[in-house]
Amino acid sequence: MRSIAPSITADIDEIDQAQIINELYQANALAEHIRRQGSAIITSSTHCVDCGRPIPEARRHAVNGCRRCIDCQDLLENWRN
Repeated sequence: MRSIAPSITADIDEIDQAQIINELYQANALAEHIRRQGSAIITSSTHCVDCGRPIPEARRHAVNGCRRCIDCQDLLENWRN
């Protein structure tokens, strides 16, 4: 396993090193995702694809590319609960 930096890893074990590396990969992946989202403007739907009700303008601006009203999105995300 490659060491992160000798000065940082001197006092931590391999599990801690793996955790640090994992956190760095996740941070980089999130930054890349945010960068791509910012460069691609996706038009939001004016009406919900599930129930057909109008999607409020504030939601359309807050959620780039939204396709569902907040109620239907909540049902979709929490259907197992």
